[in-house]
Amino acid sequence: MGQEPFGDVAGSPEDVPDADPASVAREIALRQLTVRARSRAELERALARKRVPAEVTSAVLDRLEEVGLVDDATFARDWLAAGDRRQKSRRALLAELAEKGVDRDVVEEAVAELDGDRDYVVARGFAERKARSLAGLDPQAQYRRLAGALARRGFSAGVVAQVTREVLAELPELAE
Repeated sequence: MGQEPFGDVAGSPEDVPDADPASVAREIALRQLTVRARSRAELERALARKRVPAEVTSAVLDRLEEVGLVDDATFARDWLAAGDRRQKSRRALLAELAEKGVDRDVVEEAVAELDGDRDYVVARGFAERKARSLAGLDPQAQYRRLAGALARRGFSAGVVAQVTREVLAELPELAE
């Protein structure tokens, strides 16, 4: 028979009656962290799905925080920094962090580090790339498509309107 990737530790403490629940919880959490950084709440949910007792979950995650493997503040800053690459608005990124269970105070602290013009700069960069594909359309269709794409990424109506007007006004220059 095949062996589990982490020795005899199976998917949940109940799968192996002799297994130490803390060892199982630690392995589950470490596997989750191997894929990508996670918030404490995400790890709590993953361990709850595997029926790890709450007191064991708390002890294991406390230890992972002590050694620096789980840090919601770092997670939030990194998530926001990666948002530039994903071309999403600050508001959309904040919603994602809330969904991941990061404490509001931690999120607000991370957001305070962002540049005030960040949304405009990210929206502008996205719009300039997107506008090239709209060159053959009539102006109304260009506006609708570009504004819609920006709005779906969570940018405010003001940023959407400003960036869309500016980029479409420069469209002939972008095609050169």
